[in-house]
Amino acid sequence: MPELPEVETICNDLKKIILNKQIKNVYVYHSDILKNTSKDSFINELKNEVFLDIKRIGKNIIFILKNHILISHLRMEGKYFLKTNESLSKHEHIVFLFNDNTNLRYHDTRKFGTMHLFNTNKLDEVRKLDPLNKLGLDPILDNITLDYLKEKLNNSLKIKANLLDQSIICGIGNIYADEILIMSHILPFRKSNSLTDEEILLIIKSTKEVLDKAIMYGGTTIRSFMSLNQRHGTFSDYLLIHNQRYCNICHNKVDIIKVGGRTTYYCNKCQK
Repeated sequence: MPELPEVETICNDLKKIILNKQIKNVYVYHSDILKNTSKDSFINELKNEVFLDIKRIGKNIIFILKNHILISHLRMEGKYFLKTNESLSKHEHIVFLFNDNTNLRYHDTRKFGTMHLFNTNKLDEVRKLDPLNKLGLDPILDNITLDYLKEKLNNSLKIKANLLDQSIICGIGNIYADEILIMSHILPFRKSNSLTDEEILLIIKSTKEVLDKAIMYGGTTIRSFMSLNQRHGTFSDYLLIHNQRYCNICHNKVDIIKVGGRTTYYCNKCQK
């Protein structure tokens, strides 16, 4: 699943090519992706609309148009491609045709992605509504304080499970949770309420550092992530622990367990 750095990369790439483009028509081939509107309403409301800006909150792409906001969540395999006259792929489920006859295609092999359409372009209003109102703080956009995170972690759940909880910090997934914890020298199965203030502050610091670096390198491609037009992320070259056989800090053999059903990589030498 694309995590915060991958979604940020996609947003930045989309800004370069679709801003100020007018939608001539919309084609919906799999309407289950649409979550709060019908196929006909989605098509009719977006015709003649113009993309004014693209933002990101957590793992959500926020398309801001003249009169609407469209929220796209890529889930496991969602991708966007800009094309012209190419034949439609069986995995391209929604197509936005522009006045210049280029088209933006939403591609999703598993069809897990979602889109929500709102009849306003005021992001402050939409943030109060589902699905954005369920999200915690964004680690890049918001100021995560010790008091905030200490309160959220005051439970006996494993720290990695809490890092994956989008209602606490939105945007962190399996890859970056492992990287944050190795940088913080904290075991993924530590009970959250056993962490000291210094360790929580280290998690906040490591989160920002890991995500900023991943964004700089265009995200992480391990299996299938690619940004616009098949551009792969290269942060996979800098991973310290996730998907590694040996720790890239101390070169100790990496241990692999399950935490909350997620494959988890850790170093029993660097993480105490």
